[in-house]
Amino acid sequence: MFSAKRRSALLLAAAFVAGAVINPASDLIARHIGVSAAFAQDTDRAETYKLLKLFGDAFALARSEYVDPVSDKKLIENALNGMLTSLDPHSAFLTSDEFRELDAEDKGQFNGIGMDVAVEGGNVRVVSLIDDAPAVRAGIKPGDIIIALNGNPVERLSATHMIDQMEGRPNTLVTLTIRRAGVDHALDFSIRRTVIRIKAVKQRLEPGQIGYIRLTEFSDPVNAALKHAIRSLKRRAGGKLNALVLDLRDNPGGLMDQAVAVARDFIRHGPIVSTRARNRDDSDWVAATGTDILGGAPIVVLINSGTASASEVVAGALQDHRRAVLVGARSFGKGSVQETIPLPGNTAMLLTTGRYYTPSGRSIQGRGIVPDVLVADSPNDEPHFEAEHEDELYHVITNSGGTPDGADRPRTDLPPITKAIPGRPPKDFPEFDPARPETDFQLQQALVIARAMAAAAKAGAPD
Repeated sequence: MFSAKRRSALLLAAAFVAGAVINPASDLIARHIGVSAAFAQDTDRAETYKLLKLFGDAFALARSEYVDPVSDKKLIENALNGMLTSLDPHSAFLTSDEFRELDAEDKGQFNGIGMDVAVEGGNVRVVSLIDDAPAVRAGIKPGDIIIALNGNPVERLSATHMIDQMEGRPNTLVTLTIRRAGVDHALDFSIRRTVIRIKAVKQRLEPGQIGYIRLTEFSDPVNAALKHAIRSLKRRAGGKLNALVLDLRDNPGGLMDQAVAVARDFIRHGPIVSTRARNRDDSDWVAATGTDILGGAPIVVLINSGTASASEVVAGALQDHRRAVLVGARSFGKGSVQETIPLPGNTAMLLTTGRYYTPSGRSIQGRGIVPDVLVADSPNDEPHFEAEHEDELYHVITNSGGTPDGADRPRTDLPPITKAIPGRPPKDFPEFDPARPETDFQLQQALVIARAMAAAAKAGAPD
């Protein structure tokens, strides 16, 4: 069921698409949002009517006078996308193809090379990569800046065209030209597209009956896969895990209901997340349901700047409930809620409709989650070309309505070992290799903490 504002959005889009004659279309749009020339005495409504007529005039001139013929569909879709993307970095208009791709991604499958990108100020930055996908195998890294696709500079391509070129048909090639920090020349990568079936849950058993689970995103049905992974690890550990390391690094988020379900797997009682919308009736909160599939065993959660959105909900809930110790670097800080609203023609809009808050009332928007134990992933701070966090993006929504800075209760329950954890790897630490866990410095420190917590729990001492 659509709220009044959603019905207005649908009517507005229908008027854009159906209005073959511009001035009548402007009148139609105006009537749908409650503006009429008869209300000229109302300054705001009269000004809105003038602006809608201005849109109609610009549309008519573009379709008749532009140097090359351009379709009404292209003009209108670009106008809709411009209207939404100017609001914040996460609102957007989705064409029918993009809407279909989004639905496929939510189900954990799509065509392409397997990476998430962000378009920022004309640059296209690689945000995160899907494990074992073609982009990873080719050598693409998070933070790389894509400067050309198939030899075409990205500034000449629309966002839709860029997505089409990177996704494309399976078993076809795409060439990426990238700029990389620390490299003084452009790098070319020829990558073969494939059908990517996301394995959202990866697991292994570490020494000492310590479980390790990596969640790469919150697609459907990640929670069922997580439960299956924990049952499998318990069997291999002889019936019980002594501790769990939950790796949420470079997890860009996904479906909020899956994130809530994962948090509920480890928290018995209390709130998980709340959302606050423009209209109070659209605000909501969800709570735990009385289960803890680990039976209280210690948890260490790994996060970094690629931990965003739904994954921040999980990390924030576990931290606020003192259910886990968070290790790594500050998370991305995407504390806004987007709804996918279907529109005519099998299109849709992604619209930011609210902010979400952790159980203690923290707004993550623009601030992120700060781990309990800060651990860098490299010996030196490396320069980055573009934003690593939400607050560095253009026209982000404000952090609003949360608990004030400094209001969080300091943690007094951290295990003593955390004070001895180094903040970054030594200079001679081996270069990171995804195939070799021993080269993952953040993971190794998380395991040190997990083993110490497991030993304390086994001895009956406070952890």
